[in-house]
Amino acid sequence: MYTQDTQVRLKLWHKDFWLMSLANMLVTMAMYLMFPILPEWVESMVWATPMKVSLLIGLPGIGIFLLGCFCSYLIQRYRRNNVCILSIVGMALCFYALYYVDGNGWSAPVVFTVAVVIRLLQGMAFGLAQMVLSSTLIIDTCESFHRTEANYFAAWFSRMALSLGPIVGLAVFMRFGFSSAMLAGLILCVLAALGVSMVKFPFKAPGEVVKMVSTDRFFLPRGIWLFVNLAIITFSVGILLSVGRSCTFYAMIGVGFLVALLAARFVFVNADLKSEVVTGLLLLGTASLLMLFGDVHVYKYASPVLIGCGIGLIGARFLLFFIKLSSHCQRGTSHSTYFLSWESGLYLGLFTGIALLNNDSKCASTLSLIFVCLALVMYVAFTHKWYMVHKNR
Repeated sequence: MYTQDTQVRLKLWHKDFWLMSLANMLVTMAMYLMFPILPEWVESMVWATPMKVSLLIGLPGIGIFLLGCFCSYLIQRYRRNNVCILSIVGMALCFYALYYVDGNGWSAPVVFTVAVVIRLLQGMAFGLAQMVLSSTLIIDTCESFHRTEANYFAAWFSRMALSLGPIVGLAVFMRFGFSSAMLAGLILCVLAALGVSMVKFPFKAPGEVVKMVSTDRFFLPRGIWLFVNLAIITFSVGILLSVGRSCTFYAMIGVGFLVALLAARFVFVNADLKSEVVTGLLLLGTASLLMLFGDVHVYKYASPVLIGCGIGLIGARFLLFFIKLSSHCQRGTSHSTYFLSWESGLYLGLFTGIALLNNDSKCASTLSLIFVCLALVMYVAFTHKWYMVHKNR
């Protein structure tokens, strides 16, 4: 039986690792707080259409790819922690720009055009910051034999941001308005940058050959089928998130994440290797069915718990798949590929849900269920077998 047990070793949990993991969570929270409030803000504008709303929410899904090919060059040419800090500062400036745009009296076409540019730049800054954090800085704070654990648990911090970020955004937005929510995002970015700046990283000399454009620390071509399968899964989740705009909904997703974390630690510790992904997909399918046929209480409480538990189990296992698929010195590249797959699926799902489904939870749950079934068939019939043949560790 193929099994894998990821044990907790206390030596991993030192101050620098805590700071980097929390910075990782804060950066992701800042981006995710936009999920429920940006559509509300845009829909209040006279120029709002479903396509414009979906475009503004989905643009970071494109932006995260645009600087990735320069990631390796930048962290070898400049100090890697400074690249990360400047990227996070760029995110903060985008939040300030949106704060400035809100209610400034500009004409509708100008506001929309400026918002498009800001959101694209925000995605670019977020993508670069996360790639540097995940591929380099977090694992640089621990010993080599702790690096898989470091990637595993640091990813849980950013995963929890899918619950915490929207809760913060909604809480501030409902009480103080959109401008204050943008200031909250700015503050989260500043705190993340401060956390990174508090960790001391030794200087590393660049390699003999430094290419300006490369896939190193950006994309792992041999992981393409894992990328596609995970993107389909997070696409289905993004569709469901497009109709979930309440604090209760996201809080219950957080409960689901906690259940998934405990289940991965105690229930699946000696289970078959593909059991977590299959279970997670079944939970996502059940969540979609409950949203389709259940009442409002099921929609508010049971379904989001199942969503959080399902995507938590799947995300944790797929990350280990990506790491074990990589060759020597490709750990950072594999983690960046995982990040791109997770984020691109989420943003594409949000885009599709808002553009095509007009906030219809029944249509959203139906479409999500279709793609969950597609992902399950792909994983069981092809992806898992392909991974077992091609893995390196």
